[in-house]
Parts: sequence; C-alpha cells; structure tokens
Amino acid sequence: MEVSKQKESPFEVLSIAEVSASSSDTSLCKSEPVFARFGSRSGVQELRFCLEPESSADIAFNLRASQLFKLGPAESLCISEASEANKEKAYSRGISIQFKNEEESRAFHCAFEQWKTEVVVQGSPLPNGVVSTSKSKFDDKIEASSAKMYFHYYGQLLHQQNMLQDFVRTGTYYAAVIENRADFLGRVVVDVGAGSGILSLFAAQAGAKHVYAIEASEMAEYAKKLIAGNPSLSERITVIKGKVEEVELPVKADILISEPMGTLLVNERMLESYVIARDRFLLPNGKMFPTVGRIHVAPFSDEYLYMEIANKAIFWQQQGYFGVDLTPLQRSAYEGYFSQPVVDAFDPRLLVAPAISHVINFTSIKEEDLYEIDIPLRFTSSASTRIHGLACWFDVLFNGSTVPRWLTTAPGAPTTHWYQLRCVLSQPLYVMPGQEITGRLRLVAHKAQSYTIYLTLSATVGDVLQTSSGKLDLKEPYYRMSQPQAYSLAQDQQPNQLLQAQDILTQSRDEDGSVPVQHPSPNSVAELHSL
Repeated sequence: MEVSKQKESPFEVLSIAEVSASSSDTSLCKSEPVFARFGSRSGVQELRFCLEPESSADIAFNLRASQLFKLGPAESLCISEASEANKEKAYSRGISIQFKNEEESRAFHCAFEQWKTEVVVQGSPLPNGVVSTSKSKFDDKIEASSAKMYFHYYGQLLHQQNMLQDFVRTGTYYAAVIENRADFLGRVVVDVGAGSGILSLFAAQAGAKHVYAIEASEMAEYAKKLIAGNPSLSERITVIKGKVEEVELPVKADILISEPMGTLLVNERMLESYVIARDRFLLPNGKMFPTVGRIHVAPFSDEYLYMEIANKAIFWQQQGYFGVDLTPLQRSAYEGYFSQPVVDAFDPRLLVAPAISHVINFTSIKEEDLYEIDIPLRFTSSASTRIHGLACWFDVLFNGSTVPRWLTTAPGAPTTHWYQLRCVLSQPLYVMPGQEITGRLRLVAHKAQSYTIYLTLSATVGDVLQTSSGKLDLKEPYYRMSQPQAYSLAQDQQPNQLLQAQDILTQSRDEDGSVPVQHPSPNSVAELHSL
C-alpha cells in the first residue's frame, strides 16, 4: 500500500492519558513524549502509541472501530468501539492525546482521516468505517438557516449573561444539584447543551467523577475558558464542541443535566436533543435533571391586551396614505397581529378558570412524541366575562433522591426570563359563571426549531354555540415585557380569586373521550412517581 509521507511518519505527541470507565481501573498516563504511528498488521489498519519510534506498540487501536474527536486546539480524544462480546458498553477504550501545538493536531487528524478512508488490501479498496458525511438527524429536522441563527445567538456571552442573571433559574439549578449531592458524587455526568458550562461546574462542585459538557455553538470556547479558570473543578470537566446527535463519548453517563426549556417549554425544540442524549448516553435507570416538565394552560380575560393588538391594524384602514388605499391589506395585517403569541408577565387574577396541565416525562417520552403535542381542553368559568384566549406557562421537576425541586414560570411566581405566554383569539367568547369551556391546543413542530400553535375554544350560551380558533407561530412572539403590568379593576372585569393554577393534572384524552381528573397539589411529588 502506497501512502503519503505524512501518513507514514510517526507523530510525536506531548502526552497521552487513558480515559477509564471505572474508578477502580488503573488508567495509563504517559507524560513524556509518545510516538503515534499509523500502519497495517495482518491486514488490520492500526494506530499505535509507542515510547520509541521503532518499539512495539504499548497501545493499539483498530482504525476500523475507532473515532477521533477534537477537544481543544491541541487536545483530542481517540475512542475504540467495544467488541461484540462487550455490547453493554458503547466504547471499550479512550485515550486523551495532548499535542505540541494546533498545527500538529491538524496534521494528525488529517492522517487519521486518510487512513480511515484510503484502506487498500491486495489492490482492492475496502470500506473501513468511514465517518459519515450524510446529514445527521438534527440536520434532517432543522433548516440550516435556523440552526445557524440559533447557534450564533447562543454563542454570544451577552445572551448567556441574560440566562445566568435569571436568579430564579440559576439558583434553582444550583439548589437542585447541591441539595442532591448523593446523585452526583462519584458519578459520570453529561451536560447537554452546556452553554457557558455553569451546570457542569455545579455538577463538579457536587462531587461528580467526570462531566462531559457538550456544546455545539462557539460558546464551547468560552466554556473552556471559564472552566479552566476554576482549576479545582476543571480537571473533572471535558468540554466537547458538537451536537449531541453527532458526538461520541468514551463512557455512559449516570446522570444527564441540561437546560432544554424554551418559551412554552418546547420552543427551540431542544427537548428532542435532550431525549436523544438520554437514548445515546444515559445508563439504564440513570437520572435526568430535569426529570419531568408540565405545560399549564388556562383561559384568561384581558380587554387591555385585546384592544392593544386589535388597534395595531388600524394603520391599514387608511384610504389616502400618500394617495394609496391601504385597506386591501387591513384584514391580513389584523390576522398577522393575532398570529403572534404574547410573551409577558401577567396578573394571575386575569385567569377565569383553574389551569389544566399536560405532563412530559423526559425519562420515558419518545423523541417522535414531541413532533406533535395534542392537549384537550376543558374548563369551568369562574366569572361572567369575555374570554380573550389561553394563557400558558410551564414548570419542571428535578426529582433528586434527597430533595425534589420545582422550577416554575407560573404567573404570580417570581418572574423568570421565560415569562408567560398568551395566545390571543381574534374573536372573544362570552361566558357565565359555571359555564363549561372546551377546546383543543395542538402544537406541531416545524423546521425553524419551533411550533405552529392551533387553538380552538368553544362555549355554549343558551342554545348558541360560540367557537373561536387561531393559528399562531411560536417562533414569532410579541415580546410585551416593557408594557406596564399593573391591572386595575377599571377594565370592566370581575376580579377573580387567585386560582390554584396547578391543581389539575391531565394527560391527553383517551380514545373513549375520558375527561381530566383531579389530582393533589404538585408540591407532593408522589403523583409523578406513577408516571
């Protein structure tokens, strides 16, 4: 086999260290210069690590069953797949390689790929575990333009700061981890979508044996700097730049930690990546932080908000705008404004019925179940009023062994950067006290990393059935956080008692049409153990 000089010459690397899957294993660590050589033995292409260029190999990797990942400018990880007899582990061996500089790292990666793709035995080309160049599952589901904008956004420190300064969010994560040290102590942790690396550092503080921080955006480089600046923790954290759908890890994880929640819990579709990480990396009976998520919904009445949105289209009623009649577009503009979900923090007294909830159990849900979420609606009105739409928020449970912790975005609770979300209908419904309100909330995922919202609400007054429907794009909300949030009683609305918004827990309606049932308060975690 004739190959280039670059592929034949040995590479001198600064050091290698074996990544062990068990704390009882004695890991190899060579700090003196080590020689890495590509070659073929008995028709098997190998990567060998030796103390001397011509010595027998101390460590040999079969290139057919090996992969190489870049951990940093001058650091890489080489892993080898387990044998058929050892299928309970995804990989049987991992070696961390430290190069002299980035240039030598690039040359080594180039040679590795050449040997993987140009294997010739007895003059015949053989397939040899070529790294697939086809699209990943993420790329198949998500538009390239949306993914580019998404990773650019989260690759900026100012947006990470916005999340870090949400002290409800960050403080709850910290408490959930530190109060449940028993779940992290001596365990392997995978941080899914690590961002700045803050959750990885929390896990290390709680005594994690090792944390693999996976981050696909440029924020991975900032995470490395932040982690390196905390030397007491950095030795137990490895940052890997890549998507969870594509990266490989040398060991399975005991626990996953992530912050995959978007507006209305599901926006940005990161929950799917969280579930994929569970299926790829988590050991059986491993833990997930968060464990369960719930979407809460309730009808609301808000004349101020309704008129604010409706009045935006008045501009298009002009018939003499510089000699132009704008009215042909008035209806389209009106519908466009009502197609935007409203993101703000609202007064819970605007709710006109107790909320119902849809549960998503991250430990068991299938990724495909997140492509379309169907929530049947049934409420009983508590007031005589006009219903202007559906209010939505979410909470998540960190079901730790010691202290279960909830993170909520409910109205009336301390505000988070998620706020709440309201779907406003262009045609309000009139209801009386005790009136039944029915409908359906349907969320359909689309390739722009979000969902189309289909909402229908119905109520019967006398013999007249009122129905109002709307189609909204969760990707394009109306951010109203700067608007005044003090609601007086001058809105011609009855003040409704602060409703226990999370008293009713529902699953999707069964085929037999069964209706929601009452459950205890969510403060009792027992109700979720049966999920």
